[in-house]
Amino acid sequence: MSGVPQHQYDPRRLFVFACPTLPFSKYKRSIGVYIAGGLFALAHWMFWDAAIVSAHAQPPPDAPYDTVPVHVTFLDWVTGICSTLGLLVVNLINKEHLLSGDGYGQDQAIVWRARLFLFIGFALMAGGLAGSVTILVLKYILQEFEDKYVYYGYANVVQNVALMLSAIVLWLAQHASTEYEYNLTL
Repeated sequence: MSGVPQHQYDPRRLFVFACPTLPFSKYKRSIGVYIAGGLFALAHWMFWDAAIVSAHAQPPPDAPYDTVPVHVTFLDWVTGICSTLGLLVVNLINKEHLLSGDGYGQDQAIVWRARLFLFIGFALMAGGLAGSVTILVLKYILQEFEDKYVYYGYANVVQNVALMLSAIVLWLAQHASTEYEYNLTL
C-alpha cells in the first residue's frame, strides 16, 4: 500500500478503488425479498406443472391399452417438502442469536440452539436436493424413459435448487439495510 496516500486508505475496504453504488441500492432489501419470493413461486410452479402433466398422462394413441410407464408419486413430493421446511427453519431463526453470546448478553444455550436449528434447516435443504438428484437418476434416467417422462425428475431438481437459492437470497436480504434504518455509531 505504499503507492496509496494514507489519508485515503480505509483498512476495512476490500479494494483500493471504491465500487460504484447502484441507483437502486437503498431498495436492496425489498428487491431481495421479491426475488426470493419469485424463486419460491418458480420452484413450486415447476414441480406442480410436472405433477399435473403426470396426472393427465395418457398412453400413446397407437397403443391405447398400454400403460403410462411412470408417474409423479409421493416419493417425488418428499424432497420438495423437505426443502420447503428447511427454507422455513433457516429464515425463521433470529440472526442475532447466531452470534457469540459474550457481547450481547445472551445465554450460550440460546446461541447453541440457534446454530443447531440453522444446521437442521440447511440439512433439510441439502437432503431435499440430494434426494431429488437421486430420484432423477434412479427413477427416470436409469430406466431410460422418454424425455417427456424424464421432465418430471428435472422439474423436481429445479424445484429444490430454486428453493435453496430462495433461502439464500432471503437470508441475505434480511441482513440488508432498509431506507428507514439508520446506522449510528459512537
